[in-house]
Amino acid sequence: QVQLVESGGGLVQAGGSLRLSCAASGRAFSTYTMGWFRQAPGKEREFVAAIGWSAGRTTYADSVKGRFTISRDNAKKTVFLQMNSLKPEDTAVYYCAANGPYASRVVSDATVYEYWGLGTQVTVSS
Repeated sequence: QVQLVESGGGLVQAGGSLRLSCAASGRAFSTYTMGWFRQAPGKEREFVAAIGWSAGRTTYADSVKGRFTISRDNAKKTVFLQMNSLKPEDTAVYYCAANGPYASRVVSDATVYEYWGLGTQVTVSS
């Protein structure tokens, strides 16, 4: 069992940066693939980024490549999402999710992630 709590959201102007954190509790965090997803009002939840349990593999949505970076600190049981050059279209509730243990692939499919946080709001003003 894994519990996830997101933090770091807020209001930022376009072009600014935010760093989201997702703190996990429970055992074996280091064996889980971790993902970030987001959901804007009136839209479906969409994949943002994911990082494998080995930390060597990452994948990103095309819309955030080159602007967002996912990383993890297994000792602190935390995954991060550094968001730079933010745009108004990045406004959404951002969710952290976990898939595992020892998932063979780093995937963008939300349905394979078993555990989810409650989300943190990110608002980018123009």
